[in-house]
Amino acid sequence: MIIPKRPTLLRRFCLARVKQLRATKPVLAASLVQIAKHCGRAGCHCQRGTKHLGHYLTYKQRGKTHTVYVPKELLPEVQSWIAEHRRLRRLSQEITALSLARIRSHVTARRLRAGRS
Repeated sequence: MIIPKRPTLLRRFCLARVKQLRATKPVLAASLVQIAKHCGRAGCHCQRGTKHLGHYLTYKQRGKTHTVYVPKELLPEVQSWIAEHRRLRRLSQEITALSLARIRSHVTARRLRAGRS
């Protein structure tokens, strides 16, 4: 993201991102991983060759990592929830950068105005 130097553009960019900050679907702060496992049945193909693939969510709660199985039917939906969380996090970071730039430009503008008077 390119941060403009003019205070009016900074304000306009910041307000535009604040309007986009609304969640359009559920938000899930987690990572989706694919794990290959043996099932435990003696005659299964996974004992000899390819393992069974499963999708799992990993997330932190009170400093500990937890894992939850995600059924195949819910996989596309869960992926969209994670994407929504990433979108909101990116927007939040952009708003922070623009707000800090507004503060810095305000201080610079005040110094320039004080020097001219």
